Amino acid sequence: MTSRPSPFRKEALEYQQRAHQESGDVLRISPAWTRWAYWLLLGALGCSLLFFCVGTLFEYASGPALIRVEGKTDLTVAFSGVVLTVDVQPGQRVVAGQALVHFASEQEQGTLARISREFELQMVRYLRDPADEGARQALTGLRAERELAQARLEERTLRAPHAGVVGDLRLQPGQYITSGVRALSLLGDDATVTVLAFLPGQYRPLLLPGMDLRLELRGFAYEYRDLVIESVGDQIIGPGEVRRYLGAELGDAVSLEGALVLVRARLPLRTFVREGRTFNYYDGMPARAEARVKSESILLTLVPGLKELLPHDG
Repeated sequence: MTSRPSPFRKEALEYQQRAHQESGDVLRISPAWTRWAYWLLLGALGCSLLFFCVGTLFEYASGPALIRVEGKTDLTVAFSGVVLTVDVQPGQRVVAGQALVHFASEQEQGTLARISREFELQMVRYLRDPADEGARQALTGLRAERELAQARLEERTLRAPHAGVVGDLRLQPGQYITSGVRALSLLGDDATVTVLAFLPGQYRPLLLPGMDLRLELRGFAYEYRDLVIESVGDQIIGPGEVRRYLGAELGDAVSLEGALVLVRARLPLRTFVREGRTFNYYDGMPARAEARVKSESILLTLVPGLKELLPHDG
């Protein structure tokens, strides 16, 4: 008796049988890497919990700051005229009485030359006749006029009132200036450098003298100076009051907004070193300052309700 042929193709039957065998295999997992991964995850979880329990978050009061050079002398010109020569450069050290700037003085020189000639003529007249009372009186008057002319001529030269280093120089030869214009500044040997930091006013109760203040100069990224706060303002002021305090020259040097408190610190040196080079601090240099005012556990920050379970001081 012959068997009936199958209505399915041989290739289809073989594929079906092979798929059935593969789907019935048991998933095999290596126990070595599962144990390793388990302990790794458990260790990471433990480290995370430990970090949350002992880790601390800090809060900083930060704001703009300015470098101020105290102990400098601003030299102004008491007359109007044209700058003849500038005999010094910024950063140059000078001694007391050294000539810094000469101003055009044709009129004063002409007056002095005229009086000197008249004085010489009267002196010849007096030497010829010592009894000439007119020559004697003329010499007395001309001597006073000559001293006055010499003083006026000397006024056309700006001299250093004391020894120091030339700072902000604002004149150049040929420039016409008016009376009262500041010509340059002179840093004395006792000059000091301070920092004025303008921090947010809401942190005033937390800011105290003796706290650390970190300073970063603009243009010198990651160049930090750790200072100590010397004083903290008693009043919280606005940007307008800060600008009046800084004056017309520096009032717009910093961008200010909101309520502010003035914090002062002192730099130990008048220079700083960056990449092997020495730089001077200059009056009005902008900076950024920050003071650490709060610290709190990460766990308490994430779960504020735990604060109620902890004991509080009195």
